[in-house]
Amino acid sequence: MAFCRQNEWQMPGSGIMISFFDLKKINGRFRDEICHAVQKVVESGWYIIGEELQAFEREFASYCQTRYCLGVNSGLDALSLIIRGYGFSQGDEIIVPANTFIASFLSISENGCVPVPVDPDPDSLNISYRNISEAITPRTRAVMAVHLYGLPCDMDPICRLAEEHGLKVIEDAAQAHGAKYKGRMAGSLGHAAAYSFYPGKNLGTLGDGGAVVTDDETLAGNIVQLRNYGSKRKYFHESKGINSRLDEIQAAVLRVKLRHLDEDNEKRRRIAGRYMQKIKNPHIRLPFTTEKSEQVWHQFVIRCRNRDGLAEYLKKNGIETMIHYPVVPHRQKAYCELWDLTLPVAEKASSEILSLPMSPVLEAGEVDEIADCINRWES
Repeated sequence: MAFCRQNEWQMPGSGIMISFFDLKKINGRFRDEICHAVQKVVESGWYIIGEELQAFEREFASYCQTRYCLGVNSGLDALSLIIRGYGFSQGDEIIVPANTFIASFLSISENGCVPVPVDPDPDSLNISYRNISEAITPRTRAVMAVHLYGLPCDMDPICRLAEEHGLKVIEDAAQAHGAKYKGRMAGSLGHAAAYSFYPGKNLGTLGDGGAVVTDDETLAGNIVQLRNYGSKRKYFHESKGINSRLDEIQAAVLRVKLRHLDEDNEKRRRIAGRYMQKIKNPHIRLPFTTEKSEQVWHQFVIRCRNRDGLAEYLKKNGIETMIHYPVVPHRQKAYCELWDLTLPVAEKASSEILSLPMSPVLEAGEVDEIADCINRWES
């Protein structure tokens, strides 16, 4: 079985020596295990909602310290099904951080609800409970806490605030597989959480995939039905559902990679620690860290006023970078109804952030080369 590189940036003659993310190399470490798992599914003749999915749901629920896990088609579907499963109605408001991938917003608006973006904390860039408090109205039904870049939000004050106002707390944990907050696993901190298993995630499939984790028995039952055409029994439909099911092959791949997740996250922590130690340029702002959390460094994101100049300099020196994300959702054409909003922290951050190479196969020598190159740069 051949593995393809996700987002193949390194073109012939490009001069790139350190790629941003080598997915072929990452998955190649588990080639034999993955091939065996896929072959087992192929030979079983059962490809949708079978033993592999059931086993993965048990294993990932246990890993996340939750009672239930429901595999679905994507992280977006996971978020959307949580909102739908709670029965939120047209015009209900859900507070969301202004700086996030657009899927957080889409999951809200596709259910007829209203995304209410708030500025993040200027240090962590995660949602600020103080700004949440100011955004609550009589129409507010939930808060979506996005654990950006693998750093859990400061959840205790968010959960206390939500409890005071009778709000649901939805975790967008698409970048936080294995992250912990005060010893508790991301995904177990709110009422329900959504995970993405997009190939580039810390725990990724060989295609699209996602999951909902929760302790809420009623919500879990609703999602089991909604993800399968509104049906719990074949050809009998209690609600107007959708088709959003994590297939057997992807579930089998995830079971293989879940066994290696903690080890890979620890490698990411070592790489992040080396970056933090080695980068000394005064024009660079290093990522926020806190003793409250064990972050999993889905991305290593620095900030720089001349971000574009730095990115171009690194490219000329053979180092790929990316921006997560260059345009905040409330400035996207898709959400032109929000263009009147001014959220200065999120907007300023989007002009300064730059993601450096980060993966469990990045070598210490490559990290040193990147850091040395950054230290030589003059803004």
